[in-house]
Amino acid sequence: MLIIKKSKANFLEILIKIMTLVAVVPVFLIIGYIIYTGIPAISWEFLSEMPTDGMRAGGIFPAIVGTLCLTLGTIIVAVPFGIFTGVYLVEYAKDNFLTRIINLTIINLAGIPSIIYGLFGMALFVIFLGFDVSILSGSLTLGIMCLPVIITATRESLLAIPNHLREASLALGATKWETITKVILPAAMPGILTGVILSISRAAGETAPIMFTAVAFYLPFLPISYWDQVMALPYHLYVISTQVPNMPSSFINGTLFILVVITLSFNLFGAFIRQKFNSKNK
Repeated sequence: MLIIKKSKANFLEILIKIMTLVAVVPVFLIIGYIIYTGIPAISWEFLSEMPTDGMRAGGIFPAIVGTLCLTLGTIIVAVPFGIFTGVYLVEYAKDNFLTRIINLTIINLAGIPSIIYGLFGMALFVIFLGFDVSILSGSLTLGIMCLPVIITATRESLLAIPNHLREASLALGATKWETITKVILPAAMPGILTGVILSISRAAGETAPIMFTAVAFYLPFLPISYWDQVMALPYHLYVISTQVPNMPSSFINGTLFILVVITLSFNLFGAFIRQKFNSKNK
């Protein structure tokens, strides 16, 4: 009997390793392919100049700036609202039927296709509120799209904190707000940052929401305010891959490489901050 149990355990361990390889190896192959084909196209001209010759030459500087502007706007919109909403649902809201409906709705909103958010943003911000196609409309749309993930991550991270930490802080004379800001949030911050990183990384690479609310096919200038349209790497990549004939493959591969680098940079920066919080908590 013991031999049979060990055999089953060994079989399951091997099966798990195989499934892990099946899941991980394609990711590394894709990243390796992007690096191999994208790096030769990278140059100072490619990174710092405007597109020329119908976007078949020149650079992608406006698209890089537009992507960074939209991502920064998304962070400003989504992160504070998402974290404070999660704090309210866990620390202040009563556990009743309405609260459970709200939590279920937030979880369901995380699974809505991004193009639905794009159409919603166009209807609300571009048309109804009159913000027009702009960085502001795109940032608000992406921020709303990121909110469910950030709220859910915040809520789950706060629920994972033992109640005795709250009770000990209150027993020492701290107010509820001091307990939340100085005890609970620092302990939960690694989990919260994971949700923030995942949602912002997704927003940086989205095409459908910004297609209706923020970006243009080509702009020969940089934005000077949040009321301006922009070019953005995800939409720019879509355009040069599908709408521009005789597009050099090196231009497409270089654009893809820069988009991946920006997305991975956000992930690495977030992981670094998360590690800092983990070190402080220990």
